[in-house]
Amino acid sequence: MGVLVVGTVTLDTVETPSKRVEDVLGGSGVYAAVAASFFGNTTVQLVGVVGADFPHAYTNFLQTRGIDLQGLERVEDGKSFRWGGRYAEDFNVRDTLFTELNVIENFQPVLPEAYKNASYLFLANNSPVLQLSIIEQATNPKLIVCDTMDFWINEEREALEALLARVDVLILNDSEARLLTGDANLVRAAETILRYGPTRVIVKKGEHGAISITESSYFNAPAYPLTQVTDPTGAGDSFAGGMMGYLASVGDISEAAIRSAMVYGAVVASFNIEDFSVERQKRVAFSEISSRYCELQEAARF
Repeated sequence: MGVLVVGTVTLDTVETPSKRVEDVLGGSGVYAAVAASFFGNTTVQLVGVVGADFPHAYTNFLQTRGIDLQGLERVEDGKSFRWGGRYAEDFNVRDTLFTELNVIENFQPVLPEAYKNASYLFLANNSPVLQLSIIEQATNPKLIVCDTMDFWINEEREALEALLARVDVLILNDSEARLLTGDANLVRAAETILRYGPTRVIVKKGEHGAISITESSYFNAPAYPLTQVTDPTGAGDSFAGGMMGYLASVGDISEAAIRSAMVYGAVVASFNIEDFSVERQKRVAFSEISSRYCELQEAARF
């Protein structure tokens, strides 16, 4: 089974209370694709755009993860999307230092023929207009999952609502769920979002895990308890990518499979947080992922 990931591929500058890194590999598409690549029997295809300044070492790394880059466009006369952020002492507050859209501003992706029949489609955080264009090009998706953020809720609300009518699962964080619905209660907010069209809403709550709500089910996936946080950038995208990778690997989208997938997503995201960019993912073995999955199973058993 294949996972098609459509998202940003960026050069990030990240400041934490202890360190600053510049032009490291980042982007919603990168974090999701790398997370999905941990699961066997899964082909991961990435759609995005970079400029001439994007290091070949980064694309080489993605290829070593088995990620298909036919859909990664390089604009030779453009600059890559750059983002900078600064975290507060407790990592719960992040300030954006700069956003340079560059080549992504006019990006209109065209799926390679080999990508069009992907069974599992993850639309990472991006313009809902772009996300809709991908759905129009996909020929046989078994599951369509999308992510969004406050900017699109505020600036492209009409397009976002049209998108929600076409997807199976919406993933967003707690503040975005409240913004989209105007309801402070997350359960009621998710129930409201279901009326837009998705059959499932997954609300990320950071260190408190994530909840999944459908018309007939409720599930709370715990976060893996960490004593040391280095850089939470991309954790939400890693959660989604890990979830998609697991579902594609088992070829199952039942309630039970999605619950397991959410826990695997939480585990993969926990490794992401332990270092900057994708440095920790470079050192992770699947046996470590399995071990943390079992730990979370035991922690949630009663």
